[in-house]
Amino acid sequence: MKFHSYGFARWQSLLRVGLCFLVMLTTLAGCKHLDDDRIPPAPVRLEFRTVADWNLYGVPGALGYRRYIKSERIPANFPYVALSQTGFGGVLIVGDILGAPRAYDLACPVECKADVRIVIDEEASKAYCPKCKSVYDVFTNYGQPLSGPALEYGYGLRKYYVGAGSQGEYMVVTR
Repeated sequence: MKFHSYGFARWQSLLRVGLCFLVMLTTLAGCKHLDDDRIPPAPVRLEFRTVADWNLYGVPGALGYRRYIKSERIPANFPYVALSQTGFGGVLIVGDILGAPRAYDLACPVECKADVRIVIDEEASKAYCPKCKSVYDVFTNYGQPLSGPALEYGYGLRKYYVGAGSQGEYMVVTR
């Protein structure tokens, strides 16, 4: 009787380990890795010193957006300073569906070229690459690919920090 109960307890233990292993294997097999680090690292710093600066040059609210490319002076009236940097392909700041600001590099992660930039399709409220035709969700899902080669390869847009500055700036965008 003692041997039988020991064998049953051991069988239960092995069954639990086997089930845990099976669940872990299934979970790992179902996970897709999103690579949002394909764009070469480049300095990013945009400063909005006051609320008035943000209201004038920032994003107006939910589903709003603005592109910043220092080398091309976009937007033309933005007060770029010596420390201003706009990443690899430029910076896209959007207001998500609740109006919170989010920032991404403008370079398409599939093409990985500074001059191949994503564009906002205002009608569909999505961003897309005019070259590879990949579509990205920048307003609700943090730059995740929705279709095209970016979805196939798992390439997301590079994200940047947007928030209050550490030296009294109302809002900054940094890496």
